[in-house]
Amino acid sequence: MDNLLLMMAPLFSSKLLLVLFFGTLFGLILGVLPGLGPTTGGALILPFTMTLDPLSAIVLLTSIYCAGTYGGAITAVLINTPGTPAAAATCLDGYPLAQKGEAGRALGMATVSSTVGGIFSVVILVFFAPILAQLAYEFGQPEYFALAIFGLTMLASIGEGSPIKNLIAGAFGILISTVGKDFMTSIDRFTFGINELTEGIGFIPVVVGLFAMSEMLTQSTLINQVFNRIALKAIKLPSKDDYKKTWKTILRSSGI
Repeated sequence: MDNLLLMMAPLFSSKLLLVLFFGTLFGLILGVLPGLGPTTGGALILPFTMTLDPLSAIVLLTSIYCAGTYGGAITAVLINTPGTPAAAATCLDGYPLAQKGEAGRALGMATVSSTVGGIFSVVILVFFAPILAQLAYEFGQPEYFALAIFGLTMLASIGEGSPIKNLIAGAFGILISTVGKDFMTSIDRFTFGINELTEGIGFIPVVVGLFAMSEMLTQSTLINQVFNRIALKAIKLPSKDDYKKTWKTILRSSGI
């Protein structure tokens, strides 16, 4: 414990707090822009880390990643378009709340959930990293295949509507993932002679197409109709009743 506190002491210096502030701000800006996100932010800022010391560079990249992942929930709640793939599920509950005039409440819950999940992940990583590393080494092809089958079965059980339709949607997603060069045989699959498809179809373009473009088309059909404008004055932190209703879900999601 003493070593842990000694390691955390430099993180509260004025220099690192300033780096943390700018990294968080930059990550939020990238997170709310669909198609960018924390991965792109890390790639853009990576050359600037060459002039920083190792600790400052790690703090900068980590803050960009965490803030960018959370920033995707902002557009998911307000305009039904996830800024990052991690915020895709936020559209299901966040945007309907925003349409009811509770955008601040939805963003507050997203903020608290992201904070709890991030802290929980760091604690687990600090205390259980050796065990998790050993478990990862024992993961082979059978385990990965079983995990993929488990994901498909979860599609059928958790998704709304008919389980058959959910499985068909999952199979369609697998079909899209086969586009590009095969990693085992180096054979191009479903590229149709288009060089841009050699690397496959990226997840971010798919998310932007499914959510952003579909939302634009949906809103275009309402051009002549009167609808309520989503108002947001400030982020409203969850109340005690909200915590009582969602604390189990927050802990369960953090564990997942």
